Amino acid sequence: MEKDFETIIASFIANNIGIDDHFLTDNLSYQLKINLLALHKQKLLLTAGTGNAAKVTHNTLVRSDSIYWLDKNHDNKYENEFFRRIEDFIRYLNMSCYTGITDYEFHYSLYEIGSFYKKHIDQFQNNSDRKYSMISYLNADWVEKDGGELMIHQLDNNQKVSPLQGKTVFFKSNELVHEVLVTNQPRMSITGWLKG
Repeated sequence: MEKDFETIIASFIANNIGIDDHFLTDNLSYQLKINLLALHKQKLLLTAGTGNAAKVTHNTLVRSDSIYWLDKNHDNKYENEFFRRIEDFIRYLNMSCYTGITDYEFHYSLYEIGSFYKKHIDQFQNNSDRKYSMISYLNADWVEKDGGELMIHQLDNNQKVSPLQGKTVFFKSNELVHEVLVTNQPRMSITGWLKG
Protein backbone atom coordinates (compact mmCIF):
# COMPACT_ATOMS: atom_id res chain seq x y z
CA MET A 1 0.00 0.00 0.00
CA GLU A 2 2.71 2.50 1.00
CA LYS A 3 4.59 1.63 -2.20
CA ASP A 4 1.65 2.91 -4.28
CA PHE A 5 1.45 6.06 -2.18
CA GLU A 6 5.18 6.69 -2.62
CA THR A 7 4.83 6.16 -6.38
CA ILE A 8 2.21 8.90 -6.59
CA ILE A 9 4.17 11.27 -4.36
CA ALA A 10 7.48 10.71 -6.16
CA SER A 11 6.00 11.33 -9.61
CA PHE A 12 4.14 14.39 -8.29
CA ILE A 13 7.41 15.83 -6.94
CA ALA A 14 9.15 15.09 -10.25
CA ASN A 15 6.66 16.76 -12.61
CA ASN A 16 3.62 18.08 -10.68
CA ILE A 17 1.52 15.06 -11.74
CA GLY A 18 1.36 12.03 -9.48
CA ILE A 19 0.46 8.77 -11.22
CA ASP A 20 0.19 5.21 -9.92
CA ASP A 21 -0.95 2.48 -12.32
CA HIS A 22 -2.25 0.19 -9.57
CA PHE A 23 -3.73 2.47 -6.90
CA LEU A 24 -6.98 0.46 -7.14
CA THR A 25 -6.96 -3.32 -7.47
CA ASP A 26 -8.49 -4.88 -10.55
CA ASN A 27 -11.29 -6.37 -8.44
CA LEU A 28 -12.15 -3.07 -6.74
CA SER A 29 -12.06 -1.23 -10.07
CA TYR A 30 -14.36 -3.84 -11.59
CA GLN A 31 -16.85 -3.73 -8.69
CA LEU A 32 -16.96 0.08 -8.75
CA LYS A 33 -17.56 -0.04 -12.50
CA ILE A 34 -20.48 -2.46 -11.94
CA ASN A 35 -21.92 -0.03 -9.36
CA LEU A 36 -21.59 2.89 -11.74
CA LEU A 37 -23.29 1.01 -14.59
CA ALA A 38 -26.14 -0.07 -12.28
CA LEU A 39 -26.69 3.54 -11.20
CA HIS A 40 -26.67 4.61 -14.84
CA LYS A 41 -29.24 1.94 -15.72
CA GLN A 42 -31.47 3.27 -12.91
CA LYS A 43 -31.07 6.78 -14.40
CA LEU A 44 -29.49 8.09 -11.18
CA LEU A 45 -26.56 9.87 -12.81
CA LEU A 46 -27.02 13.61 -13.34
CA THR A 47 -25.73 15.92 -16.05
CA ALA A 48 -22.49 17.41 -14.76
CA GLY A 49 -22.12 21.15 -14.38
CA THR A 50 -19.30 23.60 -13.77
CA GLY A 51 -18.94 25.69 -10.64
CA ASN A 52 -20.13 24.86 -7.14
CA ALA A 53 -23.53 24.95 -5.45
CA ALA A 54 -23.29 28.73 -5.11
CA LYS A 55 -22.75 29.19 -8.83
CA VAL A 56 -23.36 26.15 -11.05
CA THR A 57 -23.93 26.19 -14.80
CA HIS A 58 -24.70 23.40 -17.26
CA ASN A 59 -23.18 23.75 -20.71
CA THR A 60 -22.75 20.59 -22.79
CA LEU A 61 -20.43 22.50 -25.13
CA VAL A 62 -17.96 22.66 -22.22
CA ARG A 63 -18.65 19.42 -20.37
CA SER A 64 -20.78 16.46 -21.41
CA ASP A 65 -20.29 13.77 -18.76
CA SER A 66 -22.76 12.64 -16.10
CA ILE A 67 -21.99 12.10 -12.41
CA TYR A 68 -23.18 10.53 -9.17
CA TRP A 69 -21.78 11.71 -5.81
CA LEU A 70 -20.39 9.03 -3.51
CA ASP A 71 -21.46 9.08 0.13
CA LYS A 72 -20.64 6.79 3.07
CA ASN A 73 -24.33 6.87 3.97
CA HIS A 74 -25.02 4.79 0.85
CA ASP A 75 -23.25 1.99 2.75
CA ASN A 76 -21.95 0.35 -0.42
CA LYS A 77 -19.27 -2.25 0.33
CA TYR A 78 -16.99 -1.32 -2.57
CA GLU A 79 -17.42 2.42 -2.31
CA ASN A 80 -16.53 2.15 1.37
CA GLU A 81 -13.43 0.16 0.42
CA PHE A 82 -12.52 2.99 -1.94
CA PHE A 83 -13.04 5.53 0.86
CA ARG A 84 -10.74 3.53 3.17
CA ARG A 85 -8.06 3.58 0.49
CA ILE A 86 -8.40 7.35 0.13
CA GLU A 87 -8.32 7.86 3.91
CA ASP A 88 -5.15 5.75 4.18
CA PHE A 89 -3.57 7.87 1.44
CA ILE A 90 -4.59 11.11 3.17
CA ARG A 91 -3.04 9.92 6.45
CA TYR A 92 0.18 9.01 4.64
CA LEU A 93 0.20 12.29 2.70
CA ASN A 94 -0.35 14.37 5.84
CA MET A 95 2.30 12.43 7.76
CA SER A 96 4.97 12.48 5.04
CA CYS A 97 4.28 15.79 3.26
CA TYR A 98 2.45 17.88 5.90
CA THR A 99 -0.37 18.73 3.48
CA GLY A 100 -3.06 19.39 6.11
CA ILE A 101 -5.83 17.58 4.22
CA THR A 102 -8.95 17.30 6.41
CA ASP A 103 -11.72 16.17 4.05
CA TYR A 104 -12.52 14.81 0.61
CA GLU A 105 -15.33 14.45 -1.93
CA PHE A 106 -15.68 12.06 -4.87
CA HIS A 107 -18.17 11.20 -7.57
CA TYR A 108 -18.57 8.62 -10.30
CA SER A 109 -18.12 10.07 -13.76
CA LEU A 110 -19.41 8.56 -17.00
CA TYR A 111 -18.39 9.90 -20.39
CA GLU A 112 -20.53 8.28 -23.05
CA ILE A 113 -19.30 8.04 -26.65
CA GLY A 114 -18.56 11.51 -28.03
CA SER A 115 -18.31 13.11 -24.57
CA PHE A 116 -15.53 15.46 -23.39
CA TYR A 117 -14.61 18.17 -20.89
CA LYS A 118 -12.90 21.29 -22.25
CA LYS A 119 -9.85 22.93 -20.64
CA HIS A 120 -10.46 23.94 -17.04
CA ILE A 121 -8.96 24.22 -13.56
CA ASP A 122 -10.52 22.44 -10.58
CA GLN A 123 -10.40 25.04 -7.82
CA PHE A 124 -13.41 27.35 -7.61
CA GLN A 125 -12.91 31.11 -7.81
CA ASN A 126 -15.11 31.62 -4.74
CA ASN A 127 -13.83 28.67 -2.66
CA SER A 128 -10.26 27.41 -2.22
CA ASP A 129 -11.05 24.24 -0.22
CA ARG A 130 -10.01 21.89 -3.04
CA LYS A 131 -6.26 21.35 -2.65
CA TYR A 132 -5.56 18.24 -4.75
CA SER A 133 -7.47 16.57 -7.57
CA MET A 134 -7.60 12.77 -7.88
CA ILE A 135 -9.00 10.61 -10.68
CA SER A 136 -9.17 6.81 -10.49
CA TYR A 137 -10.02 4.99 -13.72
CA LEU A 138 -12.33 1.99 -14.12
CA ASN A 139 -11.79 1.04 -17.79
CA ALA A 140 -10.37 -2.40 -18.56
CA ASP A 141 -8.60 -3.05 -21.89
CA TRP A 142 -8.52 0.62 -22.92
CA VAL A 143 -6.52 1.24 -26.11
CA GLU A 144 -5.33 4.42 -27.83
CA LYS A 145 -8.08 4.46 -30.46
CA ASP A 146 -10.66 4.64 -27.63
CA GLY A 147 -9.60 8.26 -26.99
CA GLY A 148 -10.82 9.87 -23.77
CA GLU A 149 -7.36 10.69 -22.44
CA LEU A 150 -6.80 13.19 -19.67
CA MET A 151 -4.67 15.97 -21.18
CA ILE A 152 -2.78 17.97 -18.57
CA HIS A 153 -1.28 21.23 -19.82
CA GLN A 154 2.03 22.52 -18.49
CA LEU A 155 4.30 25.11 -20.07
CA ASP A 156 7.11 22.68 -20.83
CA ASN A 157 5.48 19.28 -20.46
CA ASN A 158 1.93 18.57 -21.63
CA GLN A 159 1.00 15.07 -20.58
CA LYS A 160 -1.64 12.76 -22.01
CA VAL A 161 -2.87 10.09 -19.56
CA SER A 162 -4.83 7.06 -20.76
CA PRO A 163 -7.79 6.15 -18.50
CA LEU A 164 -6.72 2.56 -17.77
CA GLN A 165 -8.36 0.52 -15.01
CA GLY A 166 -6.71 0.93 -11.61
CA LYS A 167 -4.65 3.99 -12.56
CA THR A 168 -4.92 7.07 -10.36
CA VAL A 169 -3.78 10.61 -11.21
CA PHE A 170 -3.05 13.28 -8.57
CA PHE A 171 -2.27 17.00 -8.97
CA LYS A 172 -2.83 20.39 -7.34
CA SER A 173 -6.36 21.65 -7.98
CA ASN A 174 -5.39 25.32 -8.35
CA GLU A 175 -2.44 24.91 -10.73
CA LEU A 176 -2.89 22.62 -13.69
CA VAL A 177 -5.20 23.28 -16.61
CA HIS A 178 -6.53 19.98 -17.94
CA GLU A 179 -9.20 18.50 -20.18
CA VAL A 180 -10.80 15.20 -21.12
CA LEU A 181 -10.42 14.51 -24.82
CA VAL A 182 -13.35 13.18 -26.82
CA THR A 183 -13.99 9.54 -25.95
CA ASN A 184 -14.82 6.87 -28.51
CA GLN A 185 -15.94 4.34 -25.89
CA PRO A 186 -17.86 4.73 -22.62
CA ARG A 187 -15.28 6.06 -20.14
CA MET A 188 -15.70 5.60 -16.39
CA SER A 189 -13.86 6.99 -13.39
CA ILE A 190 -14.11 8.15 -9.82
CA THR A 191 -13.11 11.80 -9.68
CA GLY A 192 -12.68 13.94 -6.62
CA TRP A 193 -10.72 16.32 -4.45
CA LEU A 194 -8.74 16.28 -1.24
CA LYS A 195 -9.73 19.34 0.77
CA GLY A 196 -8.12 21.40 3.48
